[in-house]
Amino acid sequence: MFLIRSGAIDGYERLVTDLGGNPVRLLAAVGFSPTQLRNPNTYVSYSGIAELLELSARACDEPLFGLLLSRSQSSTVLGEIALAIAQQSTVGEALGSINRYLYLHARGVYLDQYRRGSRVQLELNYDISSPLGLHQLRQLSIGQLLNFLCELLSLESVPRGLQATLRQSPVDAATSALSTQLLSRITFDGRADGISFPSSWLQRAAHRDQEALRRHLQRNIAELQQRYPDGLADQVLEIIGRLLPSGECSIERVAATLGLHPRVLQKRLRRDRSSYSRLLRQTRI
Repeated sequence: MFLIRSGAIDGYERLVTDLGGNPVRLLAAVGFSPTQLRNPNTYVSYSGIAELLELSARACDEPLFGLLLSRSQSSTVLGEIALAIAQQSTVGEALGSINRYLYLHARGVYLDQYRRGSRVQLELNYDISSPLGLHQLRQLSIGQLLNFLCELLSLESVPRGLQATLRQSPVDAATSALSTQLLSRITFDGRADGISFPSSWLQRAAHRDQEALRRHLQRNIAELQQRYPDGLADQVLEIIGRLLPSGECSIERVAATLGLHPRVLQKRLRRDRSSYSRLLRQTRI
């Protein structure tokens, strides 16, 4: 089961509203609720997020919805994981440690690093799929990766030496709200989804927010590791615990959060000698 922290789409409701869409209706279309976005450490279906982004791009008539959403974000969408990565001494060491913690933010995505001449290529690869495709998810991930690297380098904007590529075909960006400055740093029809930059940047000192590290790093990373729902029953318990106080807890809602049909969820729980009703009762107690 591939899950992702809901914090990955921080700013989603605001952006959809600004573009004239209805975020509540779009969330409901994939079985999600605004309640699930209030705590950034709530785990939801990764495929469901991909489908939500595609539906939103169409509903808002914004072909670069994923990139646009990333523009309103910072590395805080990764939670304290970003702080754990940024504690490394150099940019190269920080990037090399991403996969060590990435599963705590999202499972089903990997970051690979290659040297090509005088440049470094970072490529994102996914194990997940969505019936509507992954274009917007890839856009969002690339935008977030750009944000993270710029923060590591203490850069306020994307510099000329930093270039992004997307596998998707070029889109008509004439009506997009995305800045032309960022568009000039993106190449479509690329052979991979990723970013590249001069290899000399790897030796630069990584920017550290010492105050944030002192307040959050060890305590919150340890808490997230302990709470990560590894098995299906644990995942269901986690979601029930989040939804019960909202009054929106149902097997349909829990199953949709995991990207499953309610009957499939029940069948898998029975295979693990459990059931939805038993887990619901356990959580209430």
